[in-house]
Amino acid sequence: MNFFSPNLAIVSRKGPTIMLASGKRFDLLDPHNSDFDIADIAHGLAHVCRYAGQCRTFYSVAEHSILVSETVEDFAFEALLHDAAEAFIGDITRPLKQLLPDYKAIEADIEATISARFQLRSDARPIIKKADLRVLAAEQIQVMAQGCADWAEDAGIEPADIKVRGLLPADAKAEFLRRFEALRPKAIIAT
Repeated sequence: MNFFSPNLAIVSRKGPTIMLASGKRFDLLDPHNSDFDIADIAHGLAHVCRYAGQCRTFYSVAEHSILVSETVEDFAFEALLHDAAEAFIGDITRPLKQLLPDYKAIEADIEATISARFQLRSDARPIIKKADLRVLAAEQIQVMAQGCADWAEDAGIEPADIKVRGLLPADAKAEFLRRFEALRPKAIIAT
């Protein structure tokens, strides 16, 4: 059932929806049947700042995703899309996410939808997680307050050899889409 509540400004199909910059609607409780494509993901990720915006300069999830993708030899395509759900639900800080079990379930459903739509290989997760932590350590040294990345040394994680550039959203989106096209398996349609 579709209805619109002017008080809530939410259009609901199966669940609450958001309007994407493209004009398409994304149903948070039914992502599988939502109409979105890689341009919607790139746009969202390019405009979401990492660390709840608590970094010294703007640093987008899109740029982070590109760096993780460049850090792995295998599974670079999957690494590029490892945080793609954040295009629709934002980048919630890890401590807050632990307090929101419903959020984690919604995120997992969106991640599964993206994985199926873009035919991501599930065996990539351990490799991407390791690369993500290495990039996390390196980027925290570069964009966060001093001492933020001390956890990495204690955990034996060597920071990745990356350079955070602080790309503006339009540049981050364009670079994300270029990398997607360069990595996209031929069987995957860009939409």
